[in-house]
Amino acid sequence: MQYKYFPHTDEDLKAMMTKAGVNSLDDLYAQIPESIRFKGDYNIPSEMSEMEVRQLFQKLASQNQQLTCFAGFGVYDHYTPSVVTSLLQRSEFLTSYTPYQAEISQGTLHYIFEYQSMMAELTGMDISNASMYDGTTACAEAMMMALAVGKKQNKVLVSEGLNPKTREVLDNYALHQGIELVTIATEGGVTNLSTLRSQLSTLNGVAGVIVQQPNVFGIVEDFTGFADACHEKKALFIIDSVAADLAVLKTPGEWGADIAVGDGQSLGIPMQWGGPYVGYMCCTEKLIRKMPGRIVGMTKDNLNQRAFVLTLQAREQHIRRQKATSNICSNQSLMALFVTICLSLMGKQGIKEAAQLSYAGAHYLCGKLQETGRFHLAYDKPFFNEFYVKYDGDIDTLYQRFIDAGFLGGVKLKDGLLFAVTEKRTKEEIDNLVKIAAL
Repeated sequence: MQYKYFPHTDEDLKAMMTKAGVNSLDDLYAQIPESIRFKGDYNIPSEMSEMEVRQLFQKLASQNQQLTCFAGFGVYDHYTPSVVTSLLQRSEFLTSYTPYQAEISQGTLHYIFEYQSMMAELTGMDISNASMYDGTTACAEAMMMALAVGKKQNKVLVSEGLNPKTREVLDNYALHQGIELVTIATEGGVTNLSTLRSQLSTLNGVAGVIVQQPNVFGIVEDFTGFADACHEKKALFIIDSVAADLAVLKTPGEWGADIAVGDGQSLGIPMQWGGPYVGYMCCTEKLIRKMPGRIVGMTKDNLNQRAFVLTLQAREQHIRRQKATSNICSNQSLMALFVTICLSLMGKQGIKEAAQLSYAGAHYLCGKLQETGRFHLAYDKPFFNEFYVKYDGDIDTLYQRFIDAGFLGGVKLKDGLLFAVTEKRTKEEIDNLVKIAAL
């Protein structure tokens, strides 16, 4: 029987073998020794109908335990408007690739331009690129960018308040680039300005300083004076932030940052088992030629009509490899479109309200947990929608209790739990979580 996905007929095969100068398929593989040829049956299941395939996958999916998420640590369970996936799955978006030919890619270039505009405004920075792979690699690229600016410098200071997952990626990049990473120890859960100034004064060759806002403990840090301290020593100030939090927090631009990076997952992208996500990178205008990736610009065509073009592409496919700012050379931008649609639908007021609900829910949960008498804040510092608490009891037993009750009860961090609350969590869910915690 002929199948449409087996396009070659017997006549086709005979014609190809004649062209190759063989009489049979066995002759084609005659040079392969018999001793290494596979003689058994392939472990391939028999064919199924569409209905049977659907039943199979439903059976597999039923093995997943759906938990109500109170975990964060860089990935957050935020609301996704239903229309986003409908628009995203349109063929012209879902199958489009990097827009090399601007004349036939105006739609793709347009939404990338809108994405850049939104991210630049959200971070308070001058320039945004057309997105990165994820937040961790965006931070690593910012580190490399700092080294490219400070050509003879080889050190980058990294706050202990940076997410350990991001720090691992920085370590991996630095290992093969001859970069020395120096940790800025936190004091009371926050990065200390005096410690930073001391390290900047005693260490030679510091190209940049990386901090996180809110930090890994969920604390909203005060970076007053940090930018001045960095710039006095010719170092770049880099802030890694959860994108959604910038709807209400002071922006990296307002803190005087040179580069703002982070993950855009919090802007409506589902958690989906760890990806794909989207990294954002924004910077000041004077650093534009050191920024990796690409930038889409708006101009006029020969008919004086608005047109979008790839303005800067400082990568090895377009310039000499040794001059490239980054080896990130592929970007479908599908997740950037996801963020663009979400931000467009939610609007400035919408993402602000979502952030305020997340803040309120986190503080309500924190208060209720402390009322049980078994939890206390690890650091008495202001937090946003994520907080780190110590527990008077066995954390592993408590964590399993949460799971058995249908909750992903935070993230185990050192000797405590890091809880996160988003606008999706209801008061009823929070109260039920606290009941389990109080047992």
